[in-house]
This record gives sequence, C-alpha cells and structure tokens, in this order.
Amino acid sequence: MSLAKITSLTGRAVCVPGNDIDTDRIIPARFMKCVTFDGLGEFLFHDVRFHADGSARPHPLNDPRFHGATILLSGANFGCGSSREHAPQALQKFGLRAVIAESYAEIFFGNSTTLGLPCVSARREDIAQIAAAVAQNPATEVTIDLGERLIHFAGRTVPITLRESARDALVNGRWDAIGELLDGVPAVQATASRLPYLAA
Repeated sequence: MSLAKITSLTGRAVCVPGNDIDTDRIIPARFMKCVTFDGLGEFLFHDVRFHADGSARPHPLNDPRFHGATILLSGANFGCGSSREHAPQALQKFGLRAVIAESYAEIFFGNSTTLGLPCVSARREDIAQIAAAVAQNPATEVTIDLGERLIHFAGRTVPITLRESARDALVNGRWDAIGELLDGVPAVQATASRLPYLAA
C-alpha cells in the first residue's frame, strides 16, 4: 500500500475565524453514530451553520463564494476539546485538504496527520493577510509548500511551521501508520519463514 507524498497543496481558501474552536463545534457528538466516516462532511460545523429547523445561518461555509474551497483558515488552539477522530474526518469528507491556523490541539493535530490532512501553523498577522486576500477575491489560489515551509498567495509569501516528524511523514508518504504496517507484511512473512520454530 503506497501512500501519496504530500509535498504541496494548492486550492481556494475559506476563513472560519475564532480561537479555541473545539471538536464538538467541528462535528457535534450526535452525528457520530455512523458506522463509517463517509457521511460526516454534511454535518461539519452543523450547529453554527444551521438553525434548528434546518435553514442556513450566515456562515463562511454556507457562502456560495467559498464553495469548493479546500483550505481552511482559522485561529489559535484549533481542534481543542475531545479527542474524537471524527473532527478531522468531517473536515476531509467535506472536501477540505489542509488547515492553516495559529496552533492546534495536540490530539487533533495527530489525528489529522494520520489522515494525510496537513495542519500548518502561521502567525496571526499572516493568516489575516491570506484571509483578506481571499475575502477580496475568493478565487485566490493558496499554495502550501511543505517542503519549503511557505504559503504562496496573491503574489505574496509567508512562512509556516510544522512539527518535523509530521512534515517528514507527509512529504515522504508515511503518514498512515496502519498503511506502513501493511506495507511491512511481506517482510514479516519472509522473516517468519526463516524461523525454525515457526516452520510447519
């Protein structure tokens, strides 16, 4: 099982501002009864996107200008709260491919990395620059370059930070631990075949 090497991503962005956006806001607990993660995308940020009667609230993800955006911009301590894997799954199933925020809750960051969903950190003022460019022109393309640790947008460049272990896993296609284990099965079988106490 060969995993994709995620060295850079380019797409349009949408800003969901705020600090301490927790996993219950990202995906409310009542939508976590699914057997698979496939349908979670439709419930992303549900309680701040929709009224109780199902009608849409004003929210960046409901704004037609940002439909199809694949990069989420946000604030500090994104993904705090409970450790539910459903939160990054909901982001990914919605169609988001990366997050740019000031900082992340530790478990959310790890869960995202193992899905191949890069969560990069940037300074507040730099995120504000990207958000302003996107608000002015929603068609603005944003490129996250994990190799160079840079974000390119609207003719400008800002730096990012990303834990080296996560960056290495993403750019070298080693972000899924289960996938790595499965890749090692032939080597395990070959070794086992040479062990006399395992011989039939």
